Amino acid sequence: MSAKLARVRLLAVAVVAALGLAACGGGDEAPAAEPGVEEGQLAAADLRATLNTLLAEHVFFAGAAVNEALQGNDAGFEAAAGALDENSQALAGAVGLAYGSDAEEAFLGLWRSHIGMFVDYTQGVAGGDQARADAAVADLTGYANDFAVFLNGANPDLPVETVEQLVLGHVVSTKDAVDALAAGDAQGGFANLRGAMGHMHMVADPLAGAIAGQFPDRFPGQSDSAAATLQRDLNLVLLEHTYLAGAAVNEALKGNEAGFQAAAGALEGNSSDFQAAIAGVYGAEAGDAFGGLWRSHIGMFVDYTQGVAAGDQARQEAAVADLTGYATDFAVFLNQATGIDQAAAEQLVTEHVLTLKEAVDTIASGQGNPFVELREAGQHMPMIANPLAATIAQQQGL
Repeated sequence: MSAKLARVRLLAVAVVAALGLAACGGGDEAPAAEPGVEEGQLAAADLRATLNTLLAEHVFFAGAAVNEALQGNDAGFEAAAGALDENSQALAGAVGLAYGSDAEEAFLGLWRSHIGMFVDYTQGVAGGDQARADAAVADLTGYANDFAVFLNGANPDLPVETVEQLVLGHVVSTKDAVDALAAGDAQGGFANLRGAMGHMHMVADPLAGAIAGQFPDRFPGQSDSAAATLQRDLNLVLLEHTYLAGAAVNEALKGNEAGFQAAAGALEGNSSDFQAAIAGVYGAEAGDAFGGLWRSHIGMFVDYTQGVAAGDQARQEAAVADLTGYATDFAVFLNQATGIDQAAAEQLVTEHVLTLKEAVDTIASGQGNPFVELREAGQHMPMIANPLAATIAQQQGL
């Protein structure tokens, strides 16, 4: 097995194999994140975190596909759409884990249908075809009811009206991002995309709670505990960081300065949120120290990207050396703040650097699918978020 394939398989274990979504066997098992979780089970908190990340990922790749389409980049659209469909299959697999293969197949068809409706809406807006845009909105409104009926049929604890309103919130927030991008407002588009990603916890949280309540033997523990909320939040902020960093690189390498600035602004919003979360636990001084350290590695990726774009090998190598040193510095910070094992943390941060670097290289080369590479980088982040959340929860008595 190649080193890259081994790493990809390891990443898949972190997010997907624990849900039974991996197609291959081989004896690899994700470690239980909660005491008392046995083989064949998934902690309710892990279910909540995973559904949250999958739904947030759906929004990001839908937005990426729309952005590429509106820029007239057919290859970019197809690449983002490919990553989006991988996400759709993973979501369907999660549903199948709880409700069986028939439900998985039905969910996948229904879920894909609303993606097609957003494509229709985007094409209508881009072409100035108001009738087509209006028809797509009507279809999406009907889809919200169809989806709510589907979930209620699987789980009576998910009321049709409640789910319908939550799905409509997803539709409206994503539509706002499409409208801004179509109007040439990149800043508004990325800001609205963040908002749409942030909305998805309103769907994922009750869905995870209802599934765990319906099947407590398969999903033991509490999905709504303070520790579970911390796990969800760290997963989401790290996932969003990875995807917005990838978006900024993508726009920069395309020479789209407005798009780069908009994505970079959204990325800074993510960094500020992460810093505030750390400060909320450890105080303002620790938050400031974290914020400076965290932002430094973003600057290193900017240096690496500029080196790649200019064909400057020396600048690339210097940036990689800086990122390697950052992995050590960040691991030391985490160890001092939380007591998490420094060597393990350094290895995980190094993996984050490597997976995101591979996405940058793929974007720059024009070969392969950069959005699939970016998705692999995103799938690595629970390997950092979950142990960090568990350590903080234990330290803080959550």
